[in-house]
Amino acid sequence: MNQEIIECREKAQHRGWMMEPEAKEILRLSGCPVPRFAVISARDDAVQAARDIGYPVVVKVVSPAIIHKSDVGGVVVGINSDDELLSAFHRLSELPGCEGILVEESCRGTELIIGAVIDNQFGPMIMLGIGGIAVEIYNDVALRMAPLSEGDVPRMIDSLKARDFIRGFRGRKPINLQSLTSCLISFSRLIIEIEPFIESADLNPVFCTEDTCTIADARFIMKKAEKS
Repeated sequence: MNQEIIECREKAQHRGWMMEPEAKEILRLSGCPVPRFAVISARDDAVQAARDIGYPVVVKVVSPAIIHKSDVGGVVVGINSDDELLSAFHRLSELPGCEGILVEESCRGTELIIGAVIDNQFGPMIMLGIGGIAVEIYNDVALRMAPLSEGDVPRMIDSLKARDFIRGFRGRKPINLQSLTSCLISFSRLIIEIEPFIESADLNPVFCTEDTCTIADARFIMKKAEKS
């Protein structure tokens, strides 16, 4: 296992879950597509990071006390200027346990969810579905055992009720199937590798367009350490 992945996992073990920068670093090291991002703690660094990435950007609180950032207003999207960035930086910095601010490029596209759960009987299971808040409303997901093959992905898509969101309809362009397939396969291989240490993983949303797929948010829930 990559040493950097080991270090990210060890940092998260005591907390019980992996903060977004750690999760995205693990995904990046595993060949999964993530946005350009930087974690900063100073105002001037935030501005420089946003200028390097290019406006518009998204900013998010990084805090071990906050697992669901959107529930506390810990995510600000569509930031287009230094002034907007600094205003968001100031507000997010006052949230409980803030250790830094994540600045990342904005993404667009069809929102998908990719996830994983370690099933007691079948082992690592990979999930694909329509993402965003729609996943909670429709519960329209497909499951396959890891690791995935290229042939698994089209079958997962075709089993979804909302598959036309992926395949394209009424002038809506289909998403890039090659990019989605590559993302899912790389993710499934990662899950196989870190299976002993996690209970579940949640990539939501994953923004997919006709050109690419990008993981905009990620969270890993760690297994509880066994008592000796």
